[in-house]
Amino acid sequence: MSFMKFGLQINQFTWPGGAAAIGPTLARVARTADDAGFDSIWVMDHFFQIRGLGPPEAPMLEGQTALGFLAAHTDRARVGLMVGGVHYRAAGLWIKATTTLDVLSGGRAWFGIGAAWNEHESKALGFTFPPLRERFDQLEDTLQMAHAMWSGGSGTAERFDGKHTTATHLINSPQSLSKPRVPILVGGGGERKTLRLVAQYADACNIFGRSPDFVRDKLAVLREHCERLERRYDEIEKTVLTSVNPDEETTEATVERFGGLGEAGAQHIIFSVRGVADTSRLNRIGAEILPQLRD
Repeated sequence: MSFMKFGLQINQFTWPGGAAAIGPTLARVARTADDAGFDSIWVMDHFFQIRGLGPPEAPMLEGQTALGFLAAHTDRARVGLMVGGVHYRAAGLWIKATTTLDVLSGGRAWFGIGAAWNEHESKALGFTFPPLRERFDQLEDTLQMAHAMWSGGSGTAERFDGKHTTATHLINSPQSLSKPRVPILVGGGGERKTLRLVAQYADACNIFGRSPDFVRDKLAVLREHCERLERRYDEIEKTVLTSVNPDEETTEATVERFGGLGEAGAQHIIFSVRGVADTSRLNRIGAEILPQLRD
């Protein structure tokens, strides 16, 4: 198994002390994860809490603003959305905001993006929720614009005419510090469209780490898309999303589970930690779990 990376996904903000304590707690969690050796830190791009993690009324932070806060309280880890809902922001704003994050963080941004799914929160707050086909068209437009605007210099003076986006002058100044561009991660395991977009435009994929067999099967499909598009499969970073509950799983069991995902092809395991406001849990993971897997 090759050298593995590890990311922390912060997906809940229901912490002791209420709203006034969210900022200090998030800063403490981020600093601890950075010091503990996590390679990346992520937040969701949702406005309401999602099913399975709490009621819609549970605290949820807007993602891009939260990333700026995370960048200011860390020094080493990359920061990104897991993953951005493409219809929440115009393509130009996605790229400009991510470039801003990259510049202000010293070149530590990820550009995580996907076709989105949460119709309830979109309509609840007045966002349009286009049909899935249209959202995929928006996603491809955004990915194409990202390549153009992160092409060096101040971007490109060329006009862009996508399926749903028209732009007349793709200036991007300042340019990203990450080279050759901010790394692009497309989230989702859809075999026909999503993984094809990964192969065509992205630097990383993200699929659910349900089991080694699930990961292995999805990566086999990605490899097929790469072969058809004549893209080197090894250029794409394979990330998976999972979770850790220190109250229910021993260190040894977590190491074994993550090791199995690595053997299936995962190179960057991104996981949430139950009870993350208790930062001793992150310190323990950094001391006991990450070194074993990196060995």
